[in-house]
Amino acid sequence: MAQAKSAGGGSRGASTRTRKSRTSSPPKNKVAELLPYYRDMLLIRRFEEKAGQMYGMGLIGGFCHLYIGQEAVVVGMQAAIGKGDKVVTSYRDHGHMLACGMDAKGVMAELTGRIGGYSKGKGGSMHMFSREKDFYGGHGIVAAQVPIGTGLAFANKYNGSKEVSLTYLGDGALNQGQVYESFNMASLWKLPVIYIIENNKYAMGTSVTRAAAGTSLSQRGAAYGIPGAEVDGMDVVAVHEAAEKAVKHCRAGKGPYILEMKTYRYRGHSMSDPAKYRTKEEVNKMRQEHDPIDHLRATLLEMGIDEDELKGIDKEIKAIVTDAADFAQSSPEPDASELYTDVLVEA
Repeated sequence: MAQAKSAGGGSRGASTRTRKSRTSSPPKNKVAELLPYYRDMLLIRRFEEKAGQMYGMGLIGGFCHLYIGQEAVVVGMQAAIGKGDKVVTSYRDHGHMLACGMDAKGVMAELTGRIGGYSKGKGGSMHMFSREKDFYGGHGIVAAQVPIGTGLAFANKYNGSKEVSLTYLGDGALNQGQVYESFNMASLWKLPVIYIIENNKYAMGTSVTRAAAGTSLSQRGAAYGIPGAEVDGMDVVAVHEAAEKAVKHCRAGKGPYILEMKTYRYRGHSMSDPAKYRTKEEVNKMRQEHDPIDHLRATLLEMGIDEDELKGIDKEIKAIVTDAADFAQSSPEPDASELYTDVLVEA
């Protein structure tokens, strides 16, 4: 009997065999918790696949960095925080927006440069914000979001709140000087910030083993007294468990925390990157053996979830993404007068 194809492009059989060797096997009473993880990761996956298609059709221009493969990181982290907690990230940001609860229509419209987008079509892929969802943007300059995320944590502490700041960065950004200035300040003032290093092994296209002197990235804050942990970023349950520990640490007033997520992106650095610096065999092996959606799908099936229920979720997600793409294409382009709006704060 042929194996059914999975969300990540591999087979459920391969994913199930890999899953049995993992340590995070949740109990059956976790089904209600795991289904939203599955849905959220699938939404990001299908959205990014559609964005890739639209880019290929010329409907999306400029830079477009897809999050395919890394979905477990942001979904697991978001599940550990609450309203008022702040999120800031880099240019690979669509998944973070969706995980924060931002509308897929608004995100896709922004990608296509339309007025219905979160930045009125003026920001594009890398520059969207939502104060309502406590999402403080994707940032195109490497590591520029790290001081911002640290500043958000400073504001939280200054205002006497228990809110935390999730500050995402990549393995390539970790070698920027402003990162360590932020580490120093955050530790000195015991700021409630979690630095999430999304180590997808290649930064823009150079292997982390060639770019980093010392590849234990979770320990980069040790000189500043910042605790760190390495996490399987392809396992949403492992991510969530690590996130809860880090959030508890920050809310208790103990200062910053570092989480290194060992993850992997299936596509190139951006849509213009052919990713010739790694082999197809390497990518296929990751898809077949470590895909976060396949792994969770196999877990849910073993726990007794009906396959038709999972198919229903997939159908629902595809409809959401289709609606988002239709909205993006039907939304008008911004008027030329928009060039002069959102530049200065009006008193």
